[in-house]
Amino acid sequence: MAHMHHKLFENKVLVKRIVVYAVMTLSVVAIVSSIVLFVLLGYRFDSNNGKIEQYAMLQFNSDPAGASVAVDGAYLSNLTPSKVTLKSGSHAVTMEKTGYETWSKTVDIKAGALGWLNYALLVPTLLTVEPIIDYAAAAESLASPDGHYILVGSRSDLAEFELANIGSETVKSTKLIIPTTIYSNSKVVGVLHNFHIEKWDEASRYVLIKHSYDANNEWLVLDTQDMSQTKNITRSFDFVPSSVDFAGTSGNTFFALGSGEIRKIDLIADTISLPVVSDVIRFHTTTSNIIVYVATGAEANQQIVGLYRDGDDSPRVVQTITKTDGLAVNATATQYFNDHYIAIADGKKVQILSGSYPGVAGDTTSLKLFAEFMADENVANLSFSPTGEYVLAQSGANFASYDLEYQSLSTSIIKGSGSAVSLRWLNDNYLWSDRDGSLTIREFDGYNVHSISPIAQGQAAAITGNGRYIYSIVKTATGYQLQRVKMVVTN
Repeated sequence: MAHMHHKLFENKVLVKRIVVYAVMTLSVVAIVSSIVLFVLLGYRFDSNNGKIEQYAMLQFNSDPAGASVAVDGAYLSNLTPSKVTLKSGSHAVTMEKTGYETWSKTVDIKAGALGWLNYALLVPTLLTVEPIIDYAAAAESLASPDGHYILVGSRSDLAEFELANIGSETVKSTKLIIPTTIYSNSKVVGVLHNFHIEKWDEASRYVLIKHSYDANNEWLVLDTQDMSQTKNITRSFDFVPSSVDFAGTSGNTFFALGSGEIRKIDLIADTISLPVVSDVIRFHTTTSNIIVYVATGAEANQQIVGLYRDGDDSPRVVQTITKTDGLAVNATATQYFNDHYIAIADGKKVQILSGSYPGVAGDTTSLKLFAEFMADENVANLSFSPTGEYVLAQSGANFASYDLEYQSLSTSIIKGSGSAVSLRWLNDNYLWSDRDGSLTIREFDGYNVHSISPIAQGQAAAITGNGRYIYSIVKTATGYQLQRVKMVVTN
């Protein structure tokens, strides 16, 4: 009998243990599930409807930091950088900081998404223009991609430039004169010369200069750090390019287009390649050294968009477009994270393809249609932002931008009465324009427009890498002037 009681006792203990372990296991599962649902996946209990819904996270930052953030009128407890969990849908966001204009935008976020509003450039309420350098003349100017330099051409008929180093608080200016031995017919009496600043390389050291003399053209590469290394790109070759672009950042290799053919030029090896692409109308080179080009097709009314990567055996045709309206096809490309993107504008229609770079000639199956939209007018200028996140399609004063990250389209207009020129990228997220002689900045989608200072149309503007100053060139009574506006309020 005692043995039976002992057995029953053991069974009770075993059952109790099983129950305890089961409860513990269920508790752990519940806790883990709660963590996954409520922390990782953003689910929340909505007391208004009694349901569990998936929320989204929105993160904020501003330049300068330390701004208060309000979402739908309710202020967050932390200053920027900060974050908040929100229901999916449309939300009105404002950022405020003493001494600065209020930043505002309405954003749409999806359930479970992580949204970033980390690019807000706060503009001081009081903008003061500070004169920096006076120039007797300034035919043109161009800012470097890193925002450290502005190159100013004094007169278009002289191979003389002023290099303003705007990378530090104290701006230094250096005079750069291309030796007469570098360019042709330098001492021939009566020859009309023209020197045009074409493009900086991505490393912000070298500048392409197009030299025209009488009916001839040649290309020079200006070394802004060592003038003794300035070279004539085209003198050694029986090849006259209509356009040239950098191939890498060495300042010695280039892709050049002449008579419809793209060739590679190597100044160190003193070589020029056979044509790598033929029948080309226009081209440009991406930062990953991939050429995107538009060429004529086999039929008279065809235009081809293609890619060529340095070292490939042949180019890759991406799209063949039949044209009946006589409008030019525009194309541009970039790499955003691990994917390649190609934007193609045909009239008002813009297509964006994405995927991997084609591995086999003729095989473009890895490039799929990512997005398509219609602009308000025929697209004249097409570009990607410096980081590749946004596509900008512009025609006159109208522009459209497409955000690859959030797959959203925005349209806007550059207000004013004067001639509308091309929008240019101020940084990774902001655009600038000089319509009506006013340096105006706006975000990629047209939000938060601010007039910063006067500017001479066609001249350069730049924001320093630390966002402290915006520089521009303005016409004065005696010539031109490099000026700056401080974007940071000091107490």
